[in-house]
Amino acid sequence: MADYNTSKQLDAQQLQERRREALTKIDNAEFGWFHIRACLVAGVGFFTDAYDLFAINLVTPMLGIIYFNGGALPSDLDLGIKVAASVGTFMGQVGFGYLADRLGRKRMYGIELMIIIVATLGQALSGNGYTLSLPAALIIWRVIVGVGIGGDYPLSAVITSEFATTNRRGAMMAAVFAMQGFGYLTTGIVAIILLAAFKDAIVANPQNLDYVWRILIGFGCLPALVAVYFRMTIPETPRFVLDVENNLNKAERDVATVLKENRNHLQSEEDNEVIVSDPSVAKGSFSDFVAYFSKWQNFKILFGTSMAWFALDVAFYGIGLNNSFILSSIKFSSVKGDAFQSIWNAAVGQIIIVLLGAVPGYWVTVFTIERLGRIKIQIIGFVMSCILFCVLGFAYNQIKNYSVALFVFLFAATQFFQNFGPNSTTFIIPGEVFPTRYRSTGHGIAAGSGKLGAIVAQVGFSQLKDRGGPNAFIPQLLQIFALFMFVGLLATFLIPETKGKTLEELSNEDAFVDHSRSNSSRQNALEEK
Repeated sequence: MADYNTSKQLDAQQLQERRREALTKIDNAEFGWFHIRACLVAGVGFFTDAYDLFAINLVTPMLGIIYFNGGALPSDLDLGIKVAASVGTFMGQVGFGYLADRLGRKRMYGIELMIIIVATLGQALSGNGYTLSLPAALIIWRVIVGVGIGGDYPLSAVITSEFATTNRRGAMMAAVFAMQGFGYLTTGIVAIILLAAFKDAIVANPQNLDYVWRILIGFGCLPALVAVYFRMTIPETPRFVLDVENNLNKAERDVATVLKENRNHLQSEEDNEVIVSDPSVAKGSFSDFVAYFSKWQNFKILFGTSMAWFALDVAFYGIGLNNSFILSSIKFSSVKGDAFQSIWNAAVGQIIIVLLGAVPGYWVTVFTIERLGRIKIQIIGFVMSCILFCVLGFAYNQIKNYSVALFVFLFAATQFFQNFGPNSTTFIIPGEVFPTRYRSTGHGIAAGSGKLGAIVAQVGFSQLKDRGGPNAFIPQLLQIFALFMFVGLLATFLIPETKGKTLEELSNEDAFVDHSRSNSSRQNALEEK
């Protein structure tokens, strides 16, 4: 038995048996502290991401009041500051997605939070200079913070996916992503606390808003500081060790460590010999990437996940970073000549909007995704969002004039069905449907496509919304958003349902599928006994 660790004496069948056993332990493990810890560590990152992305909604009005005559940022600077993070996020998603497949999940995890911390402090400490203005400095720093935010998407999604049990994978990934809602909510809460603390100073001199926006931005690095240590101590995922590093012995040790198992006599801690888990496993390379995705059954999934995310983010960010027309409808618009009340209204209005639709939508997804499945939720979300945008777009003025409460209800409903729908599932599905060697790259491409949609939306919204007068083109923009929801719905039919399937079954590679089916049969037989 002591010779079991000698790779020469292991035939292909023995290797596959040990590989299946390691994967079975991960897929069928009891939900425990490690899974909770993984969700919390990844979730804190998404809390930070949303906080940093959406805090700018409250910061740009302050910058206008403090630094510009007339009390408002010029439209080109407002657009530049808001879109800069999306540009950086696109680069981070694609870049970190590739690097996590090339270098490993563990090696990259935590680096993205370090980037966010440095860039967040850089924003908070920026000032006007002779050669670089404050808006220019903020744009540069927001591109950098965007790179860190972008890196968080594929890394957190794939790490959560690869550690999760099969029957809880969707709920775990949804819970990680749902922390975005709390991050968005916290921007408003922190802003209200700061405004209350500085109220007398702001009323006496609106220039004191300079304290508020700097602290508001700087607060975003605190949760990242808490999470960065824990991210760097998370072990490499066993699937990456098995399928990319191709090291069976190390994977078995990591599985035992994660699941708190006692090591048996066949797996000695002193044995560092590399045992190839599968001699026939394909290596990640450009030629293999092209060969894999040149098959329609694989390419349609990449195209479907990317197009669905692109279509969603056109509407999600088009409204999310330009919600002043909603705030004005619920009487939380800016008050001319009153800096404190203007920012206070914006912060309170943001909290109301998030609580009405976004946060409930995220958590309904968490609690229903394993029962309803990913595709059904995505279809429901796109269909309802399309209908609601049509109603709001074609009857915009009539609804506003008839009932503000009805208008707000319909808008909150669109937020709910985007989050109980494609905003959650477009994040989850790309972390499940690709083989291990391209799982992070595929997720990064899909997420990057989403951010291209966000960039298109922000630029288009900024350029079009005031055609014919202030906010006069909003109804037409809502109609355009409805069209993109329909496009996202069509793209959804290219994507497979992933509920209840192992990552190996979803990889579209015959060898892995055969192994996974054998594994599933074995598990069913054990349950019958």
